[in-house]
Amino acid sequence: MNKLKVASVGNPAMHIHTLLDAVPGMFSFATSMMKKEMEKIYSPPVGEFLTMIHDTGAEIYACRATVDMFHLKMDDFCPEVDGVISVGQFYENAAGGQIIFT
Repeated sequence: MNKLKVASVGNPAMHIHTLLDAVPGMFSFATSMMKKEMEKIYSPPVGEFLTMIHDTGAEIYACRATVDMFHLKMDDFCPEVDGVISVGQFYENAAGGQIIFT
């Protein structure tokens, strides 16, 4: 998670034409831009952010389809990931849940 790259493909908020993703170095450029923007709003790095979310009591799950498709195991995830669930299980868990904005 400390080596994540940002792609501009399919992300209109990046304001970069999709064809430019074919240019060598574009992922690094887009990633650099995103990191600078995150620093401006004092957003923590992904690992720290996941820890903060988990420490509030929120549960973090990996997607069953993605795990299966990429042949991943629980050891591939950070300790904050509580398990691997399907979309159906997610809907069951989320039934009656609330979204709280502060």
